Amino acid sequence: MHAVLELYVDADSCPVKDEIYRVAYRYALTVHVVANQSVHVAASDSFHFVLVGDRFDEADDWIAERASEGDIVITADILLAARCLENDARVLDPRGRVFKDESIGEAIAAREAQAYMREMGIQAGGPPPMQEKDRSKFLMSLDQVVQQVRRKGNSH
Repeated sequence: MHAVLELYVDADSCPVKDEIYRVAYRYALTVHVVANQSVHVAASDSFHFVLVGDRFDEADDWIAERASEGDIVITADILLAARCLENDARVLDPRGRVFKDESIGEAIAAREAQAYMREMGIQAGGPPPMQEKDRSKFLMSLDQVVQQVRRKGNSH
């Protein structure tokens, strides 16, 4: 486990970067903001912008190769979440849902079903727009996960 808690952000379409920065400041976390296009990163020596190429899943690959036990990953990408869980990282989505080993298979199946329905023209669009309650849930979930990881780290 790392001495410093590291947080990896799948940033290309992440709607909660400001919330992540607030929590990261509070807990003095190292944050890796990973994207294949330029995104704003709050000013801090502990916040690092990582620009990857535009190859499909390049940002996901960068994160999955580095995130491990004691790290936290923020992503809406269920397949990336599954890869990071395999490395014992903690993973949550921008709406505050914490991905777990026990539930990731169900999430992948739901993702595939939704993709099939979109292909068949039965369902269109993506998730509903972010609401303030989603941001609040995310902040609460991220805070809880950070505290859980810190407690676990201190118990060794």
